[in-house]
Amino acid sequence: MRKINWGVLSTAKIGTEKVIPALQAGTHGTVAAIASRELAPARAAADRLGIARAYGSYEELLADPGIDAIYNPLPNHLHVPWSVKALEAGKHVLCEKPVGLNVAGAETLLAAARRHPRLKIMEAFMYRHHPQWQKARALVTGGGIGELRTVQSHFSYWNNDPKNIRNRGDIGGGGMMDIGCYCISVARFLFAAEPRRVLGLVEMDPAFGTDRLASGVLDFGHGTSTFTCSTQLSSYQRVNIYGTEGRIEIEIPFNAPPDRACRLWHQRGGNITEITFPVCDQYTLQGDLFARAILDDTPVPTPLEDAVENLRVLEAVLASSRRAAWV
Repeated sequence: MRKINWGVLSTAKIGTEKVIPALQAGTHGTVAAIASRELAPARAAADRLGIARAYGSYEELLADPGIDAIYNPLPNHLHVPWSVKALEAGKHVLCEKPVGLNVAGAETLLAAARRHPRLKIMEAFMYRHHPQWQKARALVTGGGIGELRTVQSHFSYWNNDPKNIRNRGDIGGGGMMDIGCYCISVARFLFAAEPRRVLGLVEMDPAFGTDRLASGVLDFGHGTSTFTCSTQLSSYQRVNIYGTEGRIEIEIPFNAPPDRACRLWHQRGGNITEITFPVCDQYTLQGDLFARAILDDTPVPTPLEDAVENLRVLEAVLASSRRAAWV
């Protein structure tokens, strides 16, 4: 079985606790190295996770000829520069969402990717690869709810730690960048289109300078999407999809657990069907799909252009709130 060798930039929690174990459980990849800004934390993570090589700088990892692909879970403001450096070092790149702080940054990364067309690069929106989302989209496109008319999503948690990177506005913190991007992504994923205009209402944290409560309306012309995301609300997530003849409700749409089954409800007319999905890890699925694209030299599941457009909508929602008008 052919495999790629992964290198991980940083000992970020999402990497060490979720993504690295998931990649190690995959069929088409091996986590061969990890890097931090200092050798000690990289070595500690490598020892704990059974990774062969540890580096005390990101540059050393990128210079390793045995690494095929980089997973980039660095803070948001470092996504573009280090993903560009990885491409320039000849590495494929799986970059955490959002790929940049703004559209301009994302377009810089896209331009770099186009300079290296043989390298694969993708934004790590892992939820799209889970079977529950593949089923939901198939139901929508197959007429299972009639004509899609509106999508409602909610994603929230409570975090008021001033030291947490999600509460640092200077490096891309805030609810929209962290979780609102999912709400925008699912709407675009289901409508398979870009909204014509958006309306946003955003409440800022006076101490952190980050958005702590945001609601938005996306107008797709032939349907709408509404969402609320927050970093200072009771923890909850849900997506409801409504059509002219039915609806779909997804219980755990974004952080699907890797250790228990997930489910959605499909209603058509007066009949409601509960659909249960076997245990799986959406990070493993994402890693293997990306690795297969490298091994088979086929397109990645989600092109980088999609990441740029998601940020474009996100920026418009924030701009709408500032202007108190549709954008």
